[in-house]
Amino acid sequence: MVGTVPIEIKVPLGTTEVYVSWPCLLPGSHRLHYRRPPASNKMNRLDDIIGDPRIVVRRPGEPKTTGKCVVYWMQRSQRAFDNPALDVAMTAANLLGKPIVVFLAPVPFYPRANLRHYAFLMQGIPDIAEGLRRRSIGFVLRRYPEHNLLQFCEEVDACLLIGDENPMLEPERWRQAVTKKVQVPFWSVDGDVIVPSRLLEKAQFAARTIRPRIHSYLPQFLKKQANPRAKVPWKPPKALRQLDPECDITEGWDIDRSVLPVKGFHGGAIEAMRLLRRFIRSKLKDYPIHRNHPELDGTSKLSPYLHFGHIGPHTIALAVQRSHAPEKAKAAFLEELIVRRELAVNFVRFNPEYESFASGPQWAHRSLAEHARDRRPILYSRAQLEKAETHDPLWNAAQKQMTLTGWMHNYMRMYWAKKILEWSPSAARAYETALYLNDKYELDGRDPNGYEGIAWAIVGKSDRAWFERPIFGKLRYMSFASISRKFDSQSYISQIERLSH
Repeated sequence: MVGTVPIEIKVPLGTTEVYVSWPCLLPGSHRLHYRRPPASNKMNRLDDIIGDPRIVVRRPGEPKTTGKCVVYWMQRSQRAFDNPALDVAMTAANLLGKPIVVFLAPVPFYPRANLRHYAFLMQGIPDIAEGLRRRSIGFVLRRYPEHNLLQFCEEVDACLLIGDENPMLEPERWRQAVTKKVQVPFWSVDGDVIVPSRLLEKAQFAARTIRPRIHSYLPQFLKKQANPRAKVPWKPPKALRQLDPECDITEGWDIDRSVLPVKGFHGGAIEAMRLLRRFIRSKLKDYPIHRNHPELDGTSKLSPYLHFGHIGPHTIALAVQRSHAPEKAKAAFLEELIVRRELAVNFVRFNPEYESFASGPQWAHRSLAEHARDRRPILYSRAQLEKAETHDPLWNAAQKQMTLTGWMHNYMRMYWAKKILEWSPSAARAYETALYLNDKYELDGRDPNGYEGIAWAIVGKSDRAWFERPIFGKLRYMSFASISRKFDSQSYISQIERLSH
């Protein structure tokens, strides 16, 4: 029998398990149950924060004791209220007795972003600045080429860095790069979903598989956000460089300026809240019927604001729950906002090929391959599709709605993508074209919802096999005749034509 051997192990903040091997005493590796050395009450309470499933500890360790502030690196959640990542940063800062400063630094090389997207982002910055000021939180706006986060952390002497989780590949690469170089602990927070994405553990097949999992977590996570105020107000160091929130961050940038900003949508948290109140007051009660009528103004039109983080899903969901709308209407809307939206996030998080034709299920690939040589009576080039130069007036109207307004009704998005598959030489080419058009013109493009929708339409993601037919194989088919019977398509076409003149 082996006696007790006292050893000393240094365990960083955020570490929950330690494995140690004593090959001279016992064979193999054995889990060691350790007792953390006595820590301050502040450190123990920070450990409690780390237990939140929303938080990913990317660089563990105790906050820098001599640091002067907590930095929140704002990317996905561009808002000053109902922001779980900001709340985590604020709670940590208050425990440490430090001020908090938010760092926002747009760059001109985000994949497929153009002037339309940057204009909408810029419109939201003054709302961020004012909202943070009211909570005694610092705000520093910079832009490329003075966007370096690590340099900023050194300038303000950060003791802890908090960032946003994001399922997209490019932002994840940025977080990984920061993790390797930053000199203070770095946590990221999954704040733009109701249920933290990692709790679902793996890719979910469809809404019917993710729905019970999501619903089981709602009592735990669908709660009002704390929105704490800063106990220590931020006082910027002398000569700290920062831009005016009203400035043009794109000035001098080499970006695509061919896609112009739109007049029908104005970015920012204030406008998002106005649209939410309007939706609840005048549209929510009829949502189950009107949502599938593109000729009617029956949807919330909040998807661009969700994409840029100008409003969070908690704010919307709780407002809908508190409303006096019929329960059936509430349930229908929350199904789209929570279950369907988070199914899309799950798709992007667990399928690294979400931007590719390869993202589809095997049954769909087999069926499409069997019909790859089917004769296509009509083929359109990408340029013809982009200019809405097809024989189908309904499809042309949908394409024009997107290019002119930066938004397309969700019911039309399904038909729009299905027809691109029908009119393209291959499913792979159709996927590329749909992705290109969606990301170029939609304000809510470059988003999990768009990618999941395209994958559903073109490669059968989250769908089942249907009756076999040419070109589509066993994928679901949509026709002009069938869709036109479900709503007043001519009214929709006329409305879009009026926008064109």
